Amino acid sequence: MARKAKIPNEIKKRFIRESQKRERDIRTKRTYYLIVCEGEKTEPNYFESLKQDLPKGILTTYQIDIKGTGRNTQSLIDEALRIKAKYEDNYNRPIDKLWTVFDKDSFSAKDFNDAILRCKNAKPEIGCAWSNEAFELWYLLHFHYYNSPVSRRDYQRLIEENLQPHIGKGYRYKKNSEEMYFLLKQYGSLENAIRNAKKLEEIYGDGEDFANQNPRTTIWMLIQELRLLCP
Repeated sequence: MARKAKIPNEIKKRFIRESQKRERDIRTKRTYYLIVCEGEKTEPNYFESLKQDLPKGILTTYQIDIKGTGRNTQSLIDEALRIKAKYEDNYNRPIDKLWTVFDKDSFSAKDFNDAILRCKNAKPEIGCAWSNEAFELWYLLHFHYYNSPVSRRDYQRLIEENLQPHIGKGYRYKKNSEEMYFLLKQYGSLENAIRNAKKLEEIYGDGEDFANQNPRTTIWMLIQELRLLCP
């Protein structure tokens, strides 16, 4: 049996150093996205699924980290900036784009409006994907255009009505579901959701009383930005 050639230690060490350098170079050239969500599971589960569904190779060029916080409005933005600073310290380089994701829910109009304006006026601007009243509005827009106020109490019923014809009358919507992205992809239409959200955008124009713009969601802006990462 032929002997295996012995590789000198110096060559092994050089190979390891070069491999480590290549990995560092890849990390340095990556564009870093940080998405900080109000919800601890609903929104992060959706965006993690979307992230994993991006074309192969995207996550080599872009690092997309998603964090759920359990915070809301102003406290969410404070937390997002804290997480951003921690990431930048750990990676020793800036986060290229910070996004926050939160809902109107039952928070005061002032807190909600001020949080959105704070994101818009930040330097650099903080991406703000907000929904009035709740994130589930984005789900519904995959099926139909809704231009009348939708209460939080109605979201579960409406989601079930849209999905039951496809997967059975026994289907019940669970708020922290890990399967919603793929259910919406299979039975709804992301293109319709973006189109419907843009139509709502046109109704309200540039008005800054966001708390009274119901229904409305800017989730489509974040989705569109992530989709544009694809070549």
